[in-house]
Amino acid sequence: MGVTNEKLLDMYRNMVKIRFFEERVGSLFAAGKIPGFVHLYIGEEAVATGICANLRSTDYITSTHRGHGHLISKGGDVRRMMAELFGRSTGYCKGKGGSMHIADLDLGILGANGIVGGGPPLAAGAAWAAKYQGKDAVAVCFFGDGASNQGTTHEAMNIATAWKLPVVFVNENNLYGISCATADSMCVADIADRAGAYDMPGVVVDGNEVLAVYEAADEAVKMARQGGGPTLLECKTYRHRGHFEGDPATYRSQDELQEWLDKDPIVRFEAKLLAMEVLTKEKAEAVRSAIEKELDDAVRFAEESPFPDPGELLTDVYTAAA
Repeated sequence: MGVTNEKLLDMYRNMVKIRFFEERVGSLFAAGKIPGFVHLYIGEEAVATGICANLRSTDYITSTHRGHGHLISKGGDVRRMMAELFGRSTGYCKGKGGSMHIADLDLGILGANGIVGGGPPLAAGAAWAAKYQGKDAVAVCFFGDGASNQGTTHEAMNIATAWKLPVVFVNENNLYGISCATADSMCVADIADRAGAYDMPGVVVDGNEVLAVYEAADEAVKMARQGGGPTLLECKTYRHRGHFEGDPATYRSQDELQEWLDKDPIVRFEAKLLAMEVLTKEKAEAVRSAIEKELDDAVRFAEESPFPDPGELLTDVYTAAA
């Protein structure tokens, strides 16, 4: 499948932006400037990038507790994202949602979700609404290996095939549900095998190879958009950090971690683009410099933004009675 040089560079920029955003968030969290918990997407950048590169602004995504990469890939504003993480009123959710609940309905971002398995029913619902209203839209559901064992996920996949809904289920299998290895929580080697129970295609892809993700998603999104129903894509990847910032991750070996660090998706993609002469070292440095400046601005914007007014405590929390 032909991919333009412009598209390749866009994907490279997006992956670097996710990595730099997450590294900045990790440092700010360690410095005590970000409250609550943060779950970083470092190491998994190829999945969100390759999937969302196939989507339109009118398509939908549902996200997870590890959702910053999904939001950036769908076009999220890093200034408003950073402000939300800082708990400021200029954030996406006016400082009330924090890291795990960012949403932007104008971009089709139906929200990150701290509930494991909370996203699949929402994605199925959005897909049903698109089909019912005759919209040419697709819903993508990102979920982890832990959520693959939740009943909500299986219920959503069942109804998606029963009603031929335009939804793509994207399993980000980073091998651990918090500290539990997938091998200890399920008997199948590939989560994609479970798609057979619902008569939908199940595809396993190297989640650290952005072009492999892009091509698999291209087929799944086209099929969904053309009325062919859902697909389950399992992207095998790995998080470089612990489950959350502060997690020592002693449940995995250093040898295992190093094996996956050697398969860093950004390093691999950059090397490929350099070999293809789509990218030069000078262009790569320019990309990194521009993103660093963008993030400097985002942090400054967040730090200078006000906290929510106490009088706004219940605003947008409860729906008034009719």
